Amino acid sequence: MREVNEDAPAYAGQRATAETIERGDGGGLSVDALLAKVRTATASTPNGTDVASPAAVVPDAVLDVGLNVGLNVGPDVEGLAAAIAAAAGRHLPEGHLSPDADFFDAGGTSVGAVELVATLEDELGIEIALDDVFTDARPTSLAHRWLSTAGTRPAPAPGVLPAPASRTPRTPVTPAPYSTARPEDLEQILEDLALADRLPWTGDPEPVPPRRILLTGATGFLGSHILLDLLRHSDAHVYCLVRAADEEAAVERLGEALKSYELPWSSEVRRRVTVLPGDIRRPQLGLSDELWTTLTHELDSVVGVAAAVDFLRGYQSLRQSNVIGSLTLAELAATGRPKPLHHISSIAVFNEVGITAMGEDDPLAHVDRLVAGYDQTKWAAEVALRRARDHGLIVTALRPGGIGGHTRTGAYNPQDLSSGLISAFGRFRTVPAFNHLNAAPVDWVSRVAVAVICEPDAWGYDYNLTGVPNTLDDVVRDMALGGMHVRVQDWDEWRTHALARLDAEPVPELAFLARVLQSPTALKLCEATLKGPAAAAERTAALVEALGLRPAARYDAQAQLRTFERLAEDGLARLPHKDDQPYLWFSETTEGGVGPVGAPADTPCSMALTLSLASMYQLVKERRVDVTGELACAAVHSEPLVVERGDVWIRPEEGIPQRHGTRHRLLSYRLMLRDADGGRWWLEGHKYARARRDVWRQTRALTVEIGREGAPAALAGELVVPADSYLRDQIDGIKVDPRLTSQEKRAAKLTWLAWFGLEMGRGLLGPFARAAADLLDLRRTPTPSEHHR
Repeated sequence: MREVNEDAPAYAGQRATAETIERGDGGGLSVDALLAKVRTATASTPNGTDVASPAAVVPDAVLDVGLNVGLNVGPDVEGLAAAIAAAAGRHLPEGHLSPDADFFDAGGTSVGAVELVATLEDELGIEIALDDVFTDARPTSLAHRWLSTAGTRPAPAPGVLPAPASRTPRTPVTPAPYSTARPEDLEQILEDLALADRLPWTGDPEPVPPRRILLTGATGFLGSHILLDLLRHSDAHVYCLVRAADEEAAVERLGEALKSYELPWSSEVRRRVTVLPGDIRRPQLGLSDELWTTLTHELDSVVGVAAAVDFLRGYQSLRQSNVIGSLTLAELAATGRPKPLHHISSIAVFNEVGITAMGEDDPLAHVDRLVAGYDQTKWAAEVALRRARDHGLIVTALRPGGIGGHTRTGAYNPQDLSSGLISAFGRFRTVPAFNHLNAAPVDWVSRVAVAVICEPDAWGYDYNLTGVPNTLDDVVRDMALGGMHVRVQDWDEWRTHALARLDAEPVPELAFLARVLQSPTALKLCEATLKGPAAAAERTAALVEALGLRPAARYDAQAQLRTFERLAEDGLARLPHKDDQPYLWFSETTEGGVGPVGAPADTPCSMALTLSLASMYQLVKERRVDVTGELACAAVHSEPLVVERGDVWIRPEEGIPQRHGTRHRLLSYRLMLRDADGGRWWLEGHKYARARRDVWRQTRALTVEIGREGAPAALAGELVVPADSYLRDQIDGIKVDPRLTSQEKRAAKLTWLAWFGLEMGRGLLGPFARAAADLLDLRRTPTPSEHHR
């Protein structure tokens, strides 16, 4: 029998196709488009020979069972499972899959699942929904499910494969979300909970800060930050369990992960970290008996962060990582020297539609009403570890909500649902109506988690690390303040709109969000997340206050600023642009005269400008205002010149004086002009602050130079804002985006005036402070440098 994976180039070619699609080179295709692309890619054998029939690529063993898989009356379940396993093996790194093994646990990816669905339909005539593969990716389970749901078909001729079913173009429909968990999942959950009763009994650990800590999940987003915070805020040596073939590969993987999140991987970090190659899904974490025994006696604490975070996969597919792995850590903590176990759970344990409270000690969701595999596994792991407490094990449950980007570095998790939603909000300028977003930045979540790990009095309790929840009004206001006016839609309308935009404007980095929005089970998770109540965190707040940590704050526009910039740089979000509807604008008129450089400025000149802001982000980040309008100057052209592009910088370079002089720049203008004949000109101007009494005039007088494009200045002079127009145009005449509410308009005007007034005040004060410093210099003898001034 020919092995389906014996041809290495064949596998390499398939993986190249899959990785291309997963990276997004396929254009962020929809599931149907991905299926079509995969079918095209697999339409011929690796050597270019056309596949004449499905039998050409199906193992002999499958043919031997007669492939009654086309039948639905008395089929051979084992034969069908073997055929599915053989087909699935071609999409795995190892090249094979046991019928009882999970496709994803064996290294399969979401793209591989798409390929598998296409292969089963093309070669075996079996139509299995992609969501069914994510729900339970074991070939045996897929065989049972298909045989139990497929209709009766005529038997094929002996030894002949059934012809692939004819396909009609699929029209996207909104699947009916499941309302309850599958019975087989509930049975498995109960069996997994019973495993906690087999854990050894243990005593209380020594109540001192840990010195030797085992950390799992250090290559993940939260885990990597917890690792660095453990090193920064404790004297502990950290053992990091990393999934890899050997120690060298594990060290390399950990280093690359830390660097990707802009975290240090220095010699000092490496000195205090021991990397252990292993696997949370395997017995004894994949460690040798000797190493396992050593850890049971030497460790002071176990921190479990590792988890498979996938909102599409089902309980059966995720349980090995998220439930069995957690119980293995509990076994390690309870064996030998008593050790506390700090388990990173999730607010997802409350993800039941209609739940009314999510406090730290409130009852968890009803498990039969959790339909997403991720929610089910986090619930099962936390409940199983509660049973472990009955065996004397000290278990701390730390429940983050959405984990936002770092407030300083902007590092974010591209696969986090919160990041995907925020990106979609900013990119499409729409938001779904929701109650609360329970999210906090990763640096705050990590710091509080490490404080709990290092404080013995905090062990053994449940904590919600969700920060201060955002309401719908908060998000809309923050985005409007950033120049992104968004439209609120109901959930179904927003989902339809987002999928249509993702289909019309593919964003490879948001392909995972598109898959989530098309999955029935994931939709239920989203609904519960968006319609749930605000998470309460009284115990966490009390701990933070007692330890003097930074209190929880709303993950607002300021906290998200650097992350949003990174999202925009990576193509996920879209920042406001000067072509967008201005957020705020006002007029400015100037009058004066210019003349040839070095000559009297006796030619009348005036400007009628409109200064505008696309967003407050533009103001705070760039200190820049956009400019449009006209310049009227007979010395340049008989007709007014149009401002094609213009910018005004407020206190450029923080107002530092040029050439150690006494003039401090308040404003700098740079305009690109076009005359009626198509000629191009430039204008540069500055408003200066001086240590003189004419402060009012200094804020209005603009020293200008004008020249042809690519040539030096030909004209120079001074233009001044008339005193009677300043209040009328630049204060009372401020206009704000009409889409904002009256309250938001007032807030926008006050924010601009307060910020601009503060900057002008600082700029005008600078020269006087400099002059005062010179007057107060009472040294009686000059310094050596002063002799030569």
